[in-house]
Amino acid sequence: MIRRLSYYSYRLISGAAHWFRRRFTKGGLFALAGMSVAAGFGLDTNLTMAYQVFTFLLSLLTFAVASSFFYRATFAAQRLLPRFGTVGAPVAYTVAIRNPAARSRSGLVLLENLVDPRPTLREFLKAPTSHGRGKNWLQRSLGHRWSWLVSRKRVATLKEQPLPSLPPKGEIQVRVELMPLRRGRLQFDGVTVARPDPFGLFRAFAGISAPQSLLVLPKRYFLPPIEMPGARKYQQGGVALASSIGESDEFVSLRDYRPGDPLRRIHWKSWAKTDKPVVKEYQDEFFVRHALILDTFIHAASDEIFEEAVSVAASFACAIQTQESLLDLLFVGPQAYCFTAGRGVGHTDKLLEVLASVGVCTDKPFSSLKNLILQHVSAVSGCICVLLAWDEERRELIKFLKSLGVPMRVLVITEDTPDSIDPGPMKDQPEAFHHLRAGKAQEALGKL
Repeated sequence: MIRRLSYYSYRLISGAAHWFRRRFTKGGLFALAGMSVAAGFGLDTNLTMAYQVFTFLLSLLTFAVASSFFYRATFAAQRLLPRFGTVGAPVAYTVAIRNPAARSRSGLVLLENLVDPRPTLREFLKAPTSHGRGKNWLQRSLGHRWSWLVSRKRVATLKEQPLPSLPPKGEIQVRVELMPLRRGRLQFDGVTVARPDPFGLFRAFAGISAPQSLLVLPKRYFLPPIEMPGARKYQQGGVALASSIGESDEFVSLRDYRPGDPLRRIHWKSWAKTDKPVVKEYQDEFFVRHALILDTFIHAASDEIFEEAVSVAASFACAIQTQESLLDLLFVGPQAYCFTAGRGVGHTDKLLEVLASVGVCTDKPFSSLKNLILQHVSAVSGCICVLLAWDEERRELIKFLKSLGVPMRVLVITEDTPDSIDPGPMKDQPEAFHHLRAGKAQEALGKL
């Protein structure tokens, strides 16, 4: 019951704060503060004249709020978004505003409406208490829990955009800029055109429904030129097999039928022309194929470490040259996934789209990642392992890959200080083992 009451209290307070920030201008907030101070000092009307200031400011604010109820303007809006955004990089886009009225409109402000970032009651009750670092149970269990959930859903910051004068039955285009804070799907709910009252204290709103979304890609770090481990390796089925399921190989030529050739390889049109069976001949290929392994097994409390790991994986996905090689992204989510890019199979952008939506795996054991790797390890030339810890399970995984003779680079991301963990099975290859500290990954990656 205490948690439920706290949730509704936080929701009410945060909603009221958001409403006040959007509705009142800076001058209006200053007038509110002045009115509150005057109310405190003016309680005794015989000792001070502050009550007159209170009455004056109250009259102004009452008129400003009342005038907003008589604002009846309508507008149309269209948002022109780019295909992607990136965490930490400003995203500029255009919003077209149309005025259908026969009179001009001026002094307006454009406000973007994002989907409500406040968590649901179920999310609030299920959130772990370890996010909080307050002094008492109330701070740890409730206050910090609410702020952590809200921060996870607040994926971008936007500033209000003043609008030039709107001509009668005309349209203008304004440039809006937002700053993505987190990867994932950024949901727009609509657009609001605000007009302040004659005193410039309170805004009247004209809402426009304009639902849209923008995919925010993970933050990427600069990587120096890196020599990837491994060499060309035999790939049964060639490139075609990398993008399909089954035994589709690389077509080379036609030849006469030989006993034992599968019937599915018969070229029926050539048989009809030559009056003898002809089959399609295929050729297997040797080429480089790397695996980018992303560890998704971590407690939700270590959200910063996981986001850092996704950014590191995205950086390697962009840095690896895939014109003459393949790159397999392996991770475990609701199920085991393998996404391939390179050599015409798929573009790196596809891997970034996948990484933009990947989440922590909480309902499967770490062994499921090992099983996924075993299904693909025979075809890869080398591995890049991005791990979220360096415990016994992960050491055993690396030891097992080394026993198979798979060249690799291992990157372990933790909150510990650099050089504070033992390389373990990577002792004999210190140049291939890298310990990255969460929040300072760029410094370590620049030294690879």
